[in-house]
Amino acid sequence: MTAMTAMRAGLIYAAAVFAVGSVLGVVRILVLVPAIGATAAVAVEVPVMLAAAWLICGAVLGRIAVGQGVGDRLLMGATALALLWLAETGVAVVLGMTPGAFLRSLATAAGVLGLAAQLVFALFPLIRRTRA
Repeated sequence: MTAMTAMRAGLIYAAAVFAVGSVLGVVRILVLVPAIGATAAVAVEVPVMLAAAWLICGAVLGRIAVGQGVGDRLLMGATALALLWLAETGVAVVLGMTPGAFLRSLATAAGVLGLAAQLVFALFPLIRRTRA
């Protein structure tokens, strides 16, 4: 497979997961954070997001012939992660945060938990390779 195929799969994977995360993020911010706090809200959201990402990853891999090689799968995950980070930063800026403030928010407990989940999301294409 070509690198472009893996990158295209990463783009689609990131876009679909970002769409789901956007909906869940609104629920987290408007409902969960006021009720249980930011860190607990992220802890509730993470398993749901990872389950959705797992399913989306499988669907993307079922439709796009990404190579079975480690490099192809890591490229898909890295592309998805980079695009997800760009999209999240863009949304934060549109909502009035500076990029610096957004980056500082990642150093909180909720931010670290979210980053850890994003790293797992990025590894799903490789993990699904070993399960095929």
